[in-house]
Amino acid sequence: MDIIKTTSELSKFCTFACKFDYITVDTEFLRERTYYPKLCLIQLAIPSDHKNSAVLIDPLAGNLDLSPLYELFLNTKIVKVFHAARQDLEIFFHNRNIIPKPLFDTQLAAMVCGFGEQVGYETLVRSICKVNLDKSSRFTDWSLRPLSANQQSYALADVTHLRNIYEYLKGQLNTNERGSWVQEELNILENPETYITRPNEAWKRIKTRSNSSKFLGIVASLAEFRELYAQRANIPRSRVFKDDVLIELASLKPKSLDELGRSRLLLRDARKGRIASGILEAIKTAEELKDEQLNNVNRGQKPINGNSALADMLRVLLKAKSEELGVASKLIANSSDLDSLASGDRTVPALSGWRHKIFGREAIELCDGKVGLILEGKSITTFKI
Repeated sequence: MDIIKTTSELSKFCTFACKFDYITVDTEFLRERTYYPKLCLIQLAIPSDHKNSAVLIDPLAGNLDLSPLYELFLNTKIVKVFHAARQDLEIFFHNRNIIPKPLFDTQLAAMVCGFGEQVGYETLVRSICKVNLDKSSRFTDWSLRPLSANQQSYALADVTHLRNIYEYLKGQLNTNERGSWVQEELNILENPETYITRPNEAWKRIKTRSNSSKFLGIVASLAEFRELYAQRANIPRSRVFKDDVLIELASLKPKSLDELGRSRLLLRDARKGRIASGILEAIKTAEELKDEQLNNVNRGQKPINGNSALADMLRVLLKAKSEELGVASKLIANSSDLDSLASGDRTVPALSGWRHKIFGREAIELCDGKVGLILEGKSITTFKI
């Protein structure tokens, strides 16, 4: 099995691929030891019986320039088909600042075609292609060369079966007229903002039990330092310090190396050097913020006062609607959305776009006390109050 290792070979294949309506794409990468994923292999397939209709591309080859591939990705006449595209797209965005368009994600499509929550590729291959995949190479080190025959077969299978899955799901979307639902989700994947990490917003991902502005100000400052350090050193955030350590540091507020050493969770290497000095400076900066500056720190959401009974009724309604329509409930609303909705928030995503049509209207009526629910087995009936 040949692997593309030169620019001329890649250019030749990409020129051939331009004759078709779509290509299927996958990648193999490593990110356990780095902040940014390391691209190790790219797989492409075209809808053809040609003997070279599926190829492996080695981005680690020294004589390879990926420009022909990126030009293909920007060809708007060709659909780029992925399964669970987000991490693949993140790689291409950070490597060359591009997002392949137009885009199709078979995982998203499957979620509105009755295949359940975030269905895996292996499940779709088994259900649609009637094939069982050999996944023994899934967790191998893709940066090592040469690639074994098993690795190559595994990698190619991730794009060859994807052709049949795409065509099947595309047909299903045409039949059930849910293509616009999928496109709303694809618009998020095609938006560069999806892949931009701003260090000053990193704290919003951290779960805390306190809404104290002073405490959150320290959390925000520590999270920003950690994000910047991890980016510059190209190491995972957890290698700097983990979230539980960050929360502990925000509570302890150490002002010296001696006080920093009292942390139970901070690793020894982080108690000295650049990480230690960065922690102390981040805490000092946060403690010097004025009240009006601290007021700008918020959780990015309205406080949830809590109406647990109403939230539970919304969960019942969501489950019933998702089962009735064969749509993954997670795609419509998550638990946080339902809690926010029950507390009076009307800005949650579940109330916009296609979600509003299948769930939002009834959810609002339920929250406003205009309808009630009767649950019979797996069916649900609403009635006017």
